Amino acid sequence: MRYIRLCIISLLATLPLAVHASPQPLEQIKQSESQLSGRVGMIEMDLASGRTLTAWRADERFPMMSTFKVVLCGAVLARVDAGDEQLERKIHYRQQDLVDYSPVSEKHLADGMTVGELCAAAITMSDNSAANLLLATVGGPAGLTAFLRQIGDNVTRLDRWETELNEALPGDARDTTTPASMAATLRKLLTSQRLSARSQRQLLQWMVDDRVAGPLIRSVLPAGWFIADRTGAGERGARGIVALLGPNNKAERIVVIYLRDTPASMAERNQQIAGIGAALIEHWQR
Repeated sequence: MRYIRLCIISLLATLPLAVHASPQPLEQIKQSESQLSGRVGMIEMDLASGRTLTAWRADERFPMMSTFKVVLCGAVLARVDAGDEQLERKIHYRQQDLVDYSPVSEKHLADGMTVGELCAAAITMSDNSAANLLLATVGGPAGLTAFLRQIGDNVTRLDRWETELNEALPGDARDTTTPASMAATLRKLLTSQRLSARSQRQLLQWMVDDRVAGPLIRSVLPAGWFIADRTGAGERGARGIVALLGPNNKAERIVVIYLRDTPASMAERNQQIAGIGAALIEHWQR
């Protein structure tokens, strides 16, 4: 009888895990691909060591969309560190310079914006005109691609300006990256000597201040967790996020998630990315 009672107690002790546990990250990604009828690319990387913790289609190409804006502002900050640019420099522009979705820059036609303000608008609000104005300062798409090659990223490429870069044609390598390359590049910008410590803090703070990422990983983030991110959305179901996450308000890992070639709605795409984020968070210590 005592043996039976102990077995029952042991069985009951396992029930909460069976009831409440979410799928392992890779299982969640597979479920997301099935539900989206599309492709998911993802990598989870340790920020300190660069070790890959989880990966799925990490070496496949996906459209960057607006996630490129983090790399763009990293290139701008590299020019600041080199003495070739100043965050306080004012840039003036005209109505014809504005493109679709420019919620911040459209309000400053009369007075212009500083380089720093443009970076803040590009990252925190995904302002497309701000991104184009900054892109011009680094030599356009070719100049940004050259910067990527200089820091050791031989995969990521930018070929067009906003908003054409969001076209996301199947099989088109233009304006694409891989989850692995994007994560490695973000890690270089934030931890290596490619940028000064001051510029690293500034880039990270812009990502912390992101105001348009609410429905994605931020929606499942536990209290006390750190997040800094930049999202992207494109045609043909393209969606993405690059993020830094960690408990105790500390950035511990880089997470990159890209979607492509799905007929799903924006809300459905957001939900699947949030679900992948939730699985990563629940199985953080593994």
